[in-house]
Amino acid sequence: MNGKNILVIRISINLCNKRTTMKVGLIGFGKTGKAVASAILKNENFELEWVLRKSPRQEDRLIADILEIDSDNQGRVYSLHNNKIEPFLDTHPVDIIIDFSSENGIFTYGKAAAERKIKIISAVSHYNEEQEAYLKRLGEYTTVFWSPNITLGVNYLIFAAKVLKSIAPFVDIEIVEEHFKHKDGVSGTAVKIADALGLKKSKINSVRAGGIVGKHQVIFGFKYQTIRLIHESISREAFGNGVIFVAENIHDREKGFYQYEDIFKPFLTDKI
Repeated sequence: MNGKNILVIRISINLCNKRTTMKVGLIGFGKTGKAVASAILKNENFELEWVLRKSPRQEDRLIADILEIDSDNQGRVYSLHNNKIEPFLDTHPVDIIIDFSSENGIFTYGKAAAERKIKIISAVSHYNEEQEAYLKRLGEYTTVFWSPNITLGVNYLIFAAKVLKSIAPFVDIEIVEEHFKHKDGVSGTAVKIADALGLKKSKINSVRAGGIVGKHQVIFGFKYQTIRLIHESISREAFGNGVIFVAENIHDREKGFYQYEDIFKPFLTDKI
């Protein structure tokens, strides 16, 4: 799994006035994964259970200590070096796995998760056709959600951009995406925006500078005026808020492949 990690949390939500605890696993403990874990630890409705990583590094340490967060949470690190994914999921069952790792991470846990009816939330920024097809096939056996950018704001931007283009299909459109200096490739979020608007990738303009977390801009060029829709991530904890929103809205979904549009529909259908 290329040194990636699996983080498990509990999400407490209210269902029909009855509190239910969902056990959730998160794959990926890089900068964004740690920011998501931090947001969860600071939310009183969540309890971090454990982290599973390929390397035995930091094994048996408290996650709160690793993140230097003052918390009573007792979640600890375990290693794939000493645990295979199938028996581990049997002895440490979860309801949802959240993936913040790499494109190939899905092949490590996907089949085992689907066989156990564990829901999957993938926030991996880009999949090739084969990987995306595999993700969709898993949706035949369990509930699968994918968004290349799981923050709420950028998905609001996509929705608003689609509405504007439907009103003015003739308008010139350009996409600008900005990220930290060493980010490789075109932003998966920018590709998602282009796909949603029916644009070619040549309409995406990339900027790499400093430590920019992430900024996406859709420019609509009319003859005598310009409209700009902008989303900027100020902190990676925005991804934590997105995870919470998605988890709360797919917990009772039937098996299938879902994206943000499917979650937004109940909120928007009667309002636009």
